[in-house]
Amino acid sequence: MTKFRPLHDRVVVRRLDGEEKTAGGIIIPETAKEKPMEGEVLAVGSGVRNEQGQIVPLDVKAGDRVLFGKWSGTEVKIGGEDLLIMKESDILGIVG
Repeated sequence: MTKFRPLHDRVVVRRLDGEEKTAGGIIIPETAKEKPMEGEVLAVGSGVRNEQGQIVPLDVKAGDRVLFGKWSGTEVKIGGEDLLIMKESDILGIVG
């Protein structure tokens, strides 16, 4: 990834590839697949300011595997790679 640092409470996420087969073994064609809602955090912002003006760091960090909402984030292309930029609040949780 090209050097990119998100600001404040924003996070850069790379989608992880979804399953190519159903549990029953049926292969899903590319056009019918839903976009995966799981990804790897590549970069995080410095955090947000609380009411006292102190910066509160984010709970996620680079390398975390996360789940996020289906329509979360903004799709961008950075360094030729399709990535998502989203607020930490769009992340539902950390996997593992």
